[in-house]
Amino acid sequence: MQICQPRIAAALIVILLAWGARGDDVDDLIKSQMQAHHVPGVACLVMRDGHTVKTFYGGFANLEWNEPVGPETVFEIGSISKQFAAASILLLQEQGKLSVDDNISKYLTNTPPVWANIKIRNLLSHTSGIHSYDDMDGFELRQHLTQAQFIRQLARHPVDFQPGEKWAYCNAGYNLAGYIVENVSGEDYLSFLEHHIFTPLGMTNSAFRDPLQVIPHRAAGYVFDHSRYYNRDYDLTDLFAAGSIVSTASDLAKWDVALINGGLLNESSRQFWWTPAHLNNGQPVPVSRDGKRSYGMGWFLGTVDGHKNIGHGGITSGFSAANELYPDDHLVVIVLSNTDYGGFAVDLAEKIAGRYFGSSH
Repeated sequence: MQICQPRIAAALIVILLAWGARGDDVDDLIKSQMQAHHVPGVACLVMRDGHTVKTFYGGFANLEWNEPVGPETVFEIGSISKQFAAASILLLQEQGKLSVDDNISKYLTNTPPVWANIKIRNLLSHTSGIHSYDDMDGFELRQHLTQAQFIRQLARHPVDFQPGEKWAYCNAGYNLAGYIVENVSGEDYLSFLEHHIFTPLGMTNSAFRDPLQVIPHRAAGYVFDHSRYYNRDYDLTDLFAAGSIVSTASDLAKWDVALINGGLLNESSRQFWWTPAHLNNGQPVPVSRDGKRSYGMGWFLGTVDGHKNIGHGGITSGFSAANELYPDDHLVVIVLSNTDYGGFAVDLAEKIAGRYFGSSH
């Protein structure tokens, strides 16, 4: 990994401290968290009742060029991408082209016999039992696996449990969902997103993170270790539909507004993916040990300080992101950052939300 000079870390702290006199309490919160966790840059947007009530753009998008974060800065959003895969499946279901209760073998070729009873809903709810590739070699982005190669390589590994018996987070399942979108729609996955989601919603700064492509205003990802910033590891896992989208805070705000107002999915679809998935025993999928957190279709479902929360975090090498909705409070908090501190964005989003609970600002 390439080293960024230590003086950059010192310069970043000076800038954060200098901002303090000009910001409000939310600004101060963000700056203090950036300083505490050595976060190079943050973009934050807060909405209430569909209107933006707060934006924050601070720190650096690129430390080597001292390029500041701005409204157009593009960050990797990691697993927030799963929301788009789930929405794509639901759009196709609304068009009558598939059902989430269909077996995945209906739309994918050469699937192994042990996948025979896996349904699309199992992919979206992480209850398929398919072993995710996170701890496997051979799924790196540099491999450029085709759909057939991905399925063949994944099929070599035994399932962890029978579909619907347990819940286990599975990036591989969402990649398979992306392939189903391709096979049913006749479009490659990114084209489907562009034609049916990005362009209709005006999300002009959202795309795939392909390192070969020139993406204007793309933030660089960083790792902080032993008082130094490093460029993130370049040997990336191919996340495809599970986590490959890059976007801006304002683009994600357009996404959230469309979802809340019914501008993309119908009411039946929205209720479906914001309702806890159930295991074969009829119980909601248990994401947390206390049973207070569950999972829908691309969204974690639970509470924050007693307030209903629907959201998802995203972590990729050098990036941390969060898209958090608080429907009873008519509140949305979006945080994007270029740090390896994985839980940073979700933790910060929850802290920011706490400043708005019960307030009018």
